[in-house]
Order: sequence, then structure tokens, then C-alpha cells
Amino acid sequence: MSFRLKCFGKALLVLVGIAVLGWMVMALWNWVVPALFIGGRSIDYLHAMGLLVLSRILFGGFRGHGGCHGRRHWRRWERMTPEERENFQKSLSSADGKRPEDRT
Repeated sequence: MSFRLKCFGKALLVLVGIAVLGWMVMALWNWVVPALFIGGRSIDYLHAMGLLVLSRILFGGFRGHGGCHGRRHWRRWERMTPEERENFQKSLSSADGKRPEDRT
């Protein structure tokens, strides 16, 4: 397959995923909120999409935690010598979790 076809397929998949996610938010909201709260109203699809955008802005999104940031710490650990690893573990093994030089 050509590069353009792959990009188009991925873009289409993302758009369909966003549409399905918006529908799921709308369905869950309309199922739960009016039943739990007396003043709770049902929302339509556009309000559900707005709620998704708002949650993305407030909470930072639909990606998993870690990602490349977690691997960065692992690479740093792999570069340490055994002595550095031992010193690092000793510094974290205190009762309060602080390093000895940070306790003052």
C-alpha cells in the first residue's frame, strides 16, 4: 500500500474512533445523569463532543500514562553502573522516602 493510502486509513480510523467515543459519552451521560440527579438533563451528540473536548483540556487526554517518559527513566537506569544503582537504591530506602541530603 502506498503511504498516502495508509495515512488516509489512519485518519479515517481516528475520526471514526472519535465519533464512536462521542456517541459513548452521550449514551452514558443520558443513561446515568438523569437517573442520579433530579435536575440532570439529557445531552445531544454535539454536547457530548464538547464534553470530550473539555475533558481533554482539563485532564490531558485519552493517551495512556508513561509512554516515552517511562522508557526514559528505564534507559537512565540501564546506563548506571552497579555502584550508582546501589547508591540510588540506598537513597530511596529511607523511611520517609527522601534522600539524606534533602532531609534538612
